[in-house]
Amino acid sequence: MFAISKKSGLAVIVTALGLVACTSQMASAGWAQNHPRRAEVNARLEVQNWRINQALSHGKITPAQASALHAQDQFIRKEERFEAGQNGGHITPAEQKALNQQENKVSGKI
Repeated sequence: MFAISKKSGLAVIVTALGLVACTSQMASAGWAQNHPRRAEVNARLEVQNWRINQALSHGKITPAQASALHAQDQFIRKEERFEAGQNGGHITPAEQKALNQQENKVSGKI
């Protein structure tokens, strides 16, 4: 069998921890939250959230309508996050187009 000294055992542990740290850093770097397509979709969601709140405060929609619109926007945001998770942190042009079409439908209801 192999005889491992305390120093070499410690070196193996430190090396393994370093490898884990590098791997997790690389994985988090792959999550491109500020990817241009994601940023565009998320910016639209933020603007729509503001528009819903403005319409509610000016009496153009009811609280129930605002709640339903917020729920639809939350679903779109969850879908965007899911799709980005499937694609290494970004969304494809086709996914961006589909998300924008969903946002357009919500926007028309505000």
